[in-house]
Amino acid sequence: MSSIYLDHAATTPMVEEALIAMTAQLARIGNPSSLHTHGRATRKALEDAREIIAKEVGCLPSEVIFTASGTEANNTALKGLYWKGRDNGRNVVVISAIEHHAILDPAHWLQEHEGAEVILIPVNAEGVIDLEFLTQLVATRGDEIAVISVMHANNETGVIQPIGKVVEIAGEIPVHTDAVQSFKKIPLSFADLGVYAMSLSAHKIGGPLGIGALILRRTVEIPALLHGGGQEREIRSGTLNAPSIVGFAAAAKSRYYDSAHVKALRDSFIEGIAINVPGAVINGLQSDRLPGIINVTFPGTQSDTLLLLMDGQKISCSTGSACSAGVHEASHVLLAMGRTEATAQSSLRFSFGATSTYADCDYVVSVLPDVITKGRAANFS
Repeated sequence: MSSIYLDHAATTPMVEEALIAMTAQLARIGNPSSLHTHGRATRKALEDAREIIAKEVGCLPSEVIFTASGTEANNTALKGLYWKGRDNGRNVVVISAIEHHAILDPAHWLQEHEGAEVILIPVNAEGVIDLEFLTQLVATRGDEIAVISVMHANNETGVIQPIGKVVEIAGEIPVHTDAVQSFKKIPLSFADLGVYAMSLSAHKIGGPLGIGALILRRTVEIPALLHGGGQEREIRSGTLNAPSIVGFAAAAKSRYYDSAHVKALRDSFIEGIAINVPGAVINGLQSDRLPGIINVTFPGTQSDTLLLLMDGQKISCSTGSACSAGVHEASHVLLAMGRTEATAQSSLRFSFGATSTYADCDYVVSVLPDVITKGRAANFS
């Protein structure tokens, strides 16, 4: 059995269309800010890519701001909207308790260095935010809130959040959503959601690493994190990465991802776990979820040990966010869902992608009982 990759939520293979487009652009010369023929040709390729991404995410081309990652897009949105709000006497940052560290960490940085008060929206046992809490918070402190940020779908459990209702509750308060995991997996429209800002990342959809986008309403101006040449509405200066942007657009335009097929694989995998590993718990099972993410608790184990045992079987999965890999601590997402410290440290995330197969599912399910047995023995030794 060759190696099996079930960590598509961390990064997924580049699609052929993106590889071809990016390789072709790499062979071309020209700074998109230059006025000569080569520069204008590169600029045209970039603007064509911008239009493709805008069409795929339901926004205007002028609302697409290219960044080096989803993390940069998150930082730019959260800090920029906070600073803009602080200028108007608002110093409260509201985020969900299950955000990716690319939102959690900049929020805490704003608290420590910029005078922000950070308030976390709790979630229920299924991982869905408490809309009643948010409603009460906005009703009592709405005139103090600079920005609300709630992810579109959670990267550890796949649970989809009610962003439309968040926007409705927020009213005139700017709302940002991290849609890195959702883009191209489920329907996603910037215009329909009504948010002020949205973050995307290419390598989650079959594009290259190191390129992302912040979708920002054209009427909204925020302070920049990077200053220099004034590119991207003067919000993100720096020479644009034309090959990666072109590859990003090619991936966004491709139809490589079959949501129904990936969901069927996920459901088949869950069935196999229920039969072969009694006592395993699927986190967020009763909520609307992304097609390809499954978070499973295996009581009596340590997730790091399981991860190594799975790797020994040539299976790649994860303990949660790839950005937190190597840090042995309980998942803040599972803790927020009411799990105990021990439970939150005994869970694995399996994430399926366009290249996943039923054979992958069958093999992983076949080795899981032995892996769990060894994991429990190691935990109690």
